[in-house]
Amino acid sequence: MCGIFGAVSLGETALKDVDFKSLLDILEHRGPDDSGFVFIDSGRFNPRGYTIWEAFSESRFSHLSPLLPLIDSPAGSKAIKEGHWDVFLGHRRLAVIDPTPTGHQPMSDPSRTYWIIYNGEIYNFSEIREELLKRGYQFRGRSDTEVVLFSYIEWGAECVKKFNGMFALAIWDGKRRELFLARDRYGIKPLYYAIWNELFLFSSEIKAILAWPGFPREVNLTALNEYFTFQNLFRYHTLFDKVFLLPPANIAFVSYEKGFRQYSYWDYHFVAQNGSRQEKDILCDLHDLLKQSVKRQLVSDVPLGSYLSGGMDSGSIVALASQEIPRLATFTAGFEVSRAEGIEKSFDERRDAELISYHFGTEHYEQVIHAGDISWALPKVVWHLEDLRLGMSYPNFYISRLASRFVKVCLSGGGGDELFGGYPWRYYRVFRSLSRDDFLRQYYDFWQRLIKDEDKRIFFHSQIWQDTFRTEPFEVFSQVFTYNPLLKYDSPEDHVANCLYFEAKTFLHGLFIVGDKLSMANSLEERFPFMDNDLVDFAMQVPVKFKLGNLEKMVKMDENELNKLKKYYFQFDDGKNILRKAMSSLLPPEITWRRKQGFSPPEASWYRDENAAYVKKLLLDSQVKYKDYINQSYLENILREHFSGKTNHRLLIWSLLCFETWLQVFFD
Repeated sequence: MCGIFGAVSLGETALKDVDFKSLLDILEHRGPDDSGFVFIDSGRFNPRGYTIWEAFSESRFSHLSPLLPLIDSPAGSKAIKEGHWDVFLGHRRLAVIDPTPTGHQPMSDPSRTYWIIYNGEIYNFSEIREELLKRGYQFRGRSDTEVVLFSYIEWGAECVKKFNGMFALAIWDGKRRELFLARDRYGIKPLYYAIWNELFLFSSEIKAILAWPGFPREVNLTALNEYFTFQNLFRYHTLFDKVFLLPPANIAFVSYEKGFRQYSYWDYHFVAQNGSRQEKDILCDLHDLLKQSVKRQLVSDVPLGSYLSGGMDSGSIVALASQEIPRLATFTAGFEVSRAEGIEKSFDERRDAELISYHFGTEHYEQVIHAGDISWALPKVVWHLEDLRLGMSYPNFYISRLASRFVKVCLSGGGGDELFGGYPWRYYRVFRSLSRDDFLRQYYDFWQRLIKDEDKRIFFHSQIWQDTFRTEPFEVFSQVFTYNPLLKYDSPEDHVANCLYFEAKTFLHGLFIVGDKLSMANSLEERFPFMDNDLVDFAMQVPVKFKLGNLEKMVKMDENELNKLKKYYFQFDDGKNILRKAMSSLLPPEITWRRKQGFSPPEASWYRDENAAYVKKLLLDSQVKYKDYINQSYLENILREHFSGKTNHRLLIWSLLCFETWLQVFFD
């Protein structure tokens, strides 16, 4: 797991007069173990033709390679200043597989024609390595990076279809004189880019791009409208104007001659192909595939542990991983809920996590998060998130901070809900859909998580509203479904499958972005066994009837009870039935059949109580920066409603806190 940053000249000017080391060191938290650089002259600027200058930065490996100068040495400064470089590749390394100098990046093939910088893990790299050995390739080390590089040399862009794992990578192809970029199927690892001033800049994080001399910092107003509608971004732009995110399952090519080209190589497709199979056979295959995935993702040359909530997703992973690793380290964050109200009293999952830990004999660590912990964490969380997404995420920062003190790699249960139907109260809202348009309108009404369209005119300043109105959020929402022309809208099963598709493309992707940023903030690698390629392909084919046990009852609901639908949305919380049954032989029954519980603090209560003063100080100050975009009078009314207990605005309050902090951190 690492951080990458690079630049390619697309014009007639070579790369120069830039402190490349300082740009890459912005990503040091993603890779504190090692750092390296390579400058390439493809021959466009220099009659000598293709030339390379490679350097180490300060690292624990640099003394092992005395022939490579440090970038800030006199020799390094001279080479950079006097060279005619049109490509720069930089890498910060978190050494997990083959933590030796042979895993150093940027890495080249023996001819130094191909160069790779890579962030991620390929869990089936050993199998691919064996295939490449048979084809005559010779390996210098044991890292999956070398496997990825030789895979590209052997199979070209098609190599990504062989990879089972998470990755964001860049390979300079000296023969074609072009840069190859790729991102994993599910978007677990981020890859940002900008095309500006005849430059192509790319990075694991936006902040390195923003630090390029002269790069403009401007708020993307259409993205802002999207964020305050969905608490997420469904298109692949960012809150920073001119900065984009390469979509999941996409590859791209960049060159001076052809510019930027982008292609998709895979997509989700939830379609039942196991309809004729017996449930017992599906259960057996599901158990075996999850066990296989967990075993694959345990590969590591450094200490590895697992997050552990009180739910069955992380519980299933711990159950299977503990069979391979005695005294597996597990980590839980709980919440102080003595002053919480209503359903929020159940948000502390430590008791259930302790039950699982005891059951499987793990070495368990816990942290209790209190109301006041948000004020210390929020500026750090926003700095690392950069591109705001989803709900209360500072607990993710705390739990990864705890885990990083004991391990370097942590397994997570992310993806189980999206693959196996863990949010039934969302899906049942569209059971009465009669057509594609009905489905989209009903589902869109639910996913307006923050500001409804009819309130936008009074939420945004008039000029901001006019600028953001260019693209309506409903169009953005609908476009997610047009990505896949195979979707159908003919039955309740189709509607649920479409919901699963949408949430995997948007909500799950947002969770991965947040997870990556806040774990790597603490130099911790997160892995997701539910997102194994074989397991995902299988889960998409499992019929909806095996995922939702109350499917038929909801379909047959009396039309006269439609005014009572809200009661049913929360009554039928039966999702992931097939997964629950598959793991019932391993997990305690009180965990297997436990109600779905998200990882969220009791913020509705905390905002009214202990954190009320902090909220008021940050959002009602006369010098707040958000006033340039949002009407403060609207926000004051929101806070009055929340503090009085009239309405629960916890999601909007969190987003406003983040937006104000974001403006202070990146624009002040």
